[in-house]
Amino acid sequence: MTDNSMEYKGYIGTVEYSAEDECFIGRIHGIRDSVTFEGESVSALREDFRNAVDSYLQTCEEIGKPPQKQFSGKVLLRLPADLHYELSVHAESTGESVNSLLVEAVATLCKKQRREAARRQDAAKRSVRRKAGTARDRKK
Repeated sequence: MTDNSMEYKGYIGTVEYSAEDECFIGRIHGIRDSVTFEGESVSALREDFRNAVDSYLQTCEEIGKPPQKQFSGKVLLRLPADLHYELSVHAESTGESVNSLLVEAVATLCKKQRREAARRQDAAKRSVRRKAGTARDRKK
């Protein structure tokens, strides 16, 4: 997940800030149905997101429609022929499947992204703490 997303019951909500409306606005990512949520604070946004997911699932049940799942786990990937060839040769030489090599590469990329997001969050928290400390020092 990224800095601007949250997860509940297997659904991912992506969030943006609307300066015009002065609130956070989000939508469930990865489904064709339009499910949105909003909040003026992170806690209000999180609560409305959970309510939106629960309402979506309840509505699907009431109308007899299976809820859409975000991702099937299948990806159609188009590669340049020369890269496909290199990947195939590497897979054969290591005794691994092309699929397992691609899963490993994507997992490595996602892990790196999560580490970078965590570092950014930590840096933002430190910055807030420093600013709060500076403001306290000025009052003294």
